[in-house]
Amino acid sequence: MGDRDLDRARNAAVDAFLETARQVAAPQVSPGSGSAPRLIFALDATMSRQPTWDLACGVQAGMFEATARLGGLAVQLVYFRGFDECRASRFVADARALTGLMRGVTCQGGRTQIGRVLRHARNEASRGPAKALVLVGDAIEEEIDDLCGVAGELGLLGLPAFCFHEGPDPDVAAGFAEIARLSGGASARFDLAAPDVLAALLRAAALYATRGLDGLRLAAHEDAAARRLLAGMTGG
Repeated sequence: MGDRDLDRARNAAVDAFLETARQVAAPQVSPGSGSAPRLIFALDATMSRQPTWDLACGVQAGMFEATARLGGLAVQLVYFRGFDECRASRFVADARALTGLMRGVTCQGGRTQIGRVLRHARNEASRGPAKALVLVGDAIEEEIDDLCGVAGELGLLGLPAFCFHEGPDPDVAAGFAEIARLSGGASARFDLAAPDVLAALLRAAALYATRGLDGLRLAAHEDAAARRLLAGMTGG
């Protein structure tokens, strides 16, 4: 199959994904909160993450692509790196703005700060209509019980965490899965050798943020990533 055939196949898959999603009405947005649902996109920017950071920068447009015809999405970039640095951007409503933000960040050595990301997401959910947290990383260097405590708070606030981990480490996989479970979200593994997997997972998370569980259920008939997230969220 040539490049053009691959592009046509991918476009057809996105069209089918959107067609099912359009059958579900958009959730109500609180007055004064802005028109677009909000998603927090959190990335590990420690030194080991440079290849995955580059990958995420390349595929994140899929989140906007999946929702542009469904009313749009506002995304906030959160990242941690170096010595005790954890930053959050403004919410942006187009892929070019997010790409610009990401290209301004370079990965630096340091320990994970997932706890700060989860607490930031908790605070955002307390203030406004954040619909989902996406966390991408490959390590957990903090006490998992502490992280799980905050993840449970996210669950009480109705903010699911979609935790996508790169690599085969079983302890990281188990930790990400527990954070996702306690928040009401889902976890999944991806590989740098298959960038389309991460792109599809981000697209499915964005669909959840804009159309909720019903939208994910409809998309799951045609989309493997949507099925993975739905199974993680419902235990199915």
